[in-house]
Amino acid sequence: MTPVDADTPLPDDLEAAHRLIRELLATLRQQTHLNADLQRQLEQLLRRIYGKKSEKLDPNQLLLFAREILEAGGPDLTPEPETTPTPEPAPATARTPGHGRKPLPAGLPRRRVVHDVPTRERLCPDCGGDRAPIGEEVREQLEYVPASLVVIEHVRPKYACPACQAHVVIAGRLPEPIEKGLPGPGLIAHVAVSKYADHLPLYRQEGIFRRFGVELSRSTMCGWMAAAAALLEPIVKAMLKRVLTSKVVQTDDTTVPVQDHDGKGIKTGRLWVQVGDGDNRFIVYDYTPDHSGTGPGRVFKGYKGYLQADACSVYDALFAGGSIVEVGCWMHARRKFYDARTSDPARSHVLLAWVVGLYEIEEGAKKARQKHPEWDGAAWHAYRYELRLERSRPILDAIGAWLEAERPKALPKSPIGEAIGYALNHWDALIRPLEAGFLEIDNGESERAMKPVAIGRKNWLFAGSDNGGRTAAVLMTLCATCKAWDIDPFAYLRDVLDRVSTHPMSRIEELLPDRWKPLEAADPPGRKG
Repeated sequence: MTPVDADTPLPDDLEAAHRLIRELLATLRQQTHLNADLQRQLEQLLRRIYGKKSEKLDPNQLLLFAREILEAGGPDLTPEPETTPTPEPAPATARTPGHGRKPLPAGLPRRRVVHDVPTRERLCPDCGGDRAPIGEEVREQLEYVPASLVVIEHVRPKYACPACQAHVVIAGRLPEPIEKGLPGPGLIAHVAVSKYADHLPLYRQEGIFRRFGVELSRSTMCGWMAAAAALLEPIVKAMLKRVLTSKVVQTDDTTVPVQDHDGKGIKTGRLWVQVGDGDNRFIVYDYTPDHSGTGPGRVFKGYKGYLQADACSVYDALFAGGSIVEVGCWMHARRKFYDARTSDPARSHVLLAWVVGLYEIEEGAKKARQKHPEWDGAAWHAYRYELRLERSRPILDAIGAWLEAERPKALPKSPIGEAIGYALNHWDALIRPLEAGFLEIDNGESERAMKPVAIGRKNWLFAGSDNGGRTAAVLMTLCATCKAWDIDPFAYLRDVLDRVSTHPMSRIEELLPDRWKPLEAADPPGRKG
């Protein structure tokens, strides 16, 4: 349409004038929708940069729309009161839980420093005899001993026959993580944990080592990480094999800037994560140079079970065969309605209130499990399955009916329209947790596994190459899984790097974090120092 300004002559024909008015009204509607969409994007951007990251709702906001929520016909979200015996009054001297200094770990090395009474003060003031010890007072103080670098000299004496002047013999060379390399397994483990668990980039570690008087370039340490990842890759493959025996796997992905050595600057790679179920609690990362479905197709080839993801289109090919069943994520569905709360507060808060009810039921199930420590996994899953059928299904039925009723009323491209469309398009996956108690209602576990990637990305900024991305995936897998199993990742990597090159491949599962046991001897023969 040709722009109309104040100087443009208006048509005299009534039909042409009406046509012009209709066109102007259509343009005005488009501009209004565009401005509303831009306003929403601006609010989301400002909240992402300056606001709180959590999506918690103020309960007072829900009260503002209580009438709309009740008129929508939702079930009563008030939890049924539980009859619990009246607790006995606590003693007056009882301490408030959670306060006070926590005891120091028993495994920390302790150094005993005795502050004794001078000899002259031990004499009894009455009889003049020596006072005998009757006990002692011990106070623990936590001290820090700075890390240090140690040079280990591996000495191999040579022997020869003095009579023959020949037949020289020398002990065989011990296996090393990097053949004839400078770093020992402890140094490699320290660099790996500092970067991939503590998010300390190599250039900062380069400066730290310089303070010790040792020049270690970041390119050298980068080579160490690649060599360590090559050694440890069989362990990660065994972990992925275990993950794919899970009844349900959670997955997610995020971007990673990668240096493009073809002269194009920085490209975007992808780090994917696969999280196994309770019987296979491993966090396995995978790197791909793009966001195609090739990576997930390779990882989940042959897998049969439930896969919980964020409804990204790259997973569609996996679900097409039928052997992998899609499980939706209420966290992602909820987020879309949360983003729409400023443009359509009435309808978005109706849905958000129902989702709050779903999560309250899940939280109640977790509290019930804490009250019954005797429950095994099967008993817990059976309880949650029955609880969902009784209390979650009515809420989900109400949500489904409300979404179908509201879809015709909402503009498809509006924030609330897109939120409703997302929920309905993935409705079968969103109600999938009703099928089994071992399914979660969101893939929060895999999203939490992506937080170390996001934090590390802000520090080391980019991967040096696609090989660097694959190196990061291997080492982050081991660091994150050690954290999940409450294992010190340095102790694990220090020990495994010392053993993996000579460990039989047929017994590689012995080195997985859930089965790993450190060697009996802290310093094997030939590694004293």
